Amino acid sequence: MALFIEKPLAFVWRDFINETSYKFSFLLQFFGIFISTLIFFFLSKLLGDTGASYLKPYGGNYFSFVLIGIAFYSYLGISIHSISKSIREGQMFGTLEALLVTQTGIPTIIISSSLYSFIWASFRVAVYLLLGGLVFGVNMGNANLVGALLILILTILSFGSLGIISASFIMIFKRGDPVSRFFTGISTLLGGLYYPVSVLPEWLQNLSYLLPITYSLEGMRLALLKGYSLSMLMPNIAPLVIFSVIMLPISIMAFGYAIKRAKIEGTLTHY
Repeated sequence: MALFIEKPLAFVWRDFINETSYKFSFLLQFFGIFISTLIFFFLSKLLGDTGASYLKPYGGNYFSFVLIGIAFYSYLGISIHSISKSIREGQMFGTLEALLVTQTGIPTIIISSSLYSFIWASFRVAVYLLLGGLVFGVNMGNANLVGALLILILTILSFGSLGIISASFIMIFKRGDPVSRFFTGISTLLGGLYYPVSVLPEWLQNLSYLLPITYSLEGMRLALLKGYSLSMLMPNIAPLVIFSVIMLPISIMAFGYAIKRAKIEGTLTHY
């Protein structure tokens, strides 16, 4: 058990040292959170009651709607890009090959490579929510934290499977894969990040229901802003469970195949 915990912690400590070595950039990230929050706060003032009918299911306030969106959307970027970025750096610095000859399993490598990024993303989300509640008056007094936590876990599992597939492309083709770019773009357009899915034409709404981010963001908003119970959140929880159960094993097998192929071709350290 100690060894099981020790390896992921070693990854986290390594990434923390690397990030904090660029102190100015590290501090600027906090400033960026405040600025982006301020921009959307003033934008909500400009919009006023425009589109209130679309926002009614989430409390009717655009700022609280978009705040939840931009806060939790960061998990999508982290899930898709952090694993592939870590794998890419491991290829460039020669640490990936050394790691794979140890008794470190593939699931441990996958989880540990992105663990710091998820911890940092969670901290950023907390800062967003604290700013919204304490500075800009977003009302989350009736929030269902248990429901929000469950959706968060399912969100990470759902998005993480896509990140593992992205890392598999990097392992084989040594270049950025088209899957991550396409999925990030289509999720931004259809997932309800900046506007409710209900404003889209019906045929685009139908497409949006094929994306896990649609259920993730809606579930988070309903849990935090409206205090929906777990039973009321099931229309969002169930699709995330299905997506995770199907995609996570597939993505791990794809990553294992990518490593096996790279070893056979002798291209494990090529980049």
